[in-house]
Amino acid sequence: MARIAGVDLPKKKRIEIGLTYIYGIGRTLSQKILDEAGIDYNTSTDDLTDKEITAIRDVIDAKCIVEGDLRKDRSMNIKMLMDLGNYRGLRHRKGLPVRGQRTSTNARTRKGPKRVKIKKK
Repeated sequence: MARIAGVDLPKKKRIEIGLTYIYGIGRTLSQKILDEAGIDYNTSTDDLTDKEITAIRDVIDAKCIVEGDLRKDRSMNIKMLMDLGNYRGLRHRKGLPVRGQRTSTNARTRKGPKRVKIKKK
């Protein structure tokens, strides 16, 4: 079982797809990584040798920000927006959509379930 960047890659999947299980790596980035490491896209994750795994690790460490570092960077960027108090930061703080979506009828994902008002008789 291949373990790269703290993530166990799934067995019996093509390495191109297996690398996308790492946070911060999509299909195009996985293809670029495999091109630099000199590995075929169709190779199964079970069939990787130790030499190939170390080549993939070296490319990822040199060129990509993944997993914990990426999550930390994103959360720090959001926290900075909130501290500055600009519009996007306020929307993050209130838990509302940040990028200009309407909120009168939709945005249930961001706002949470509807709050039902109970009428007293």
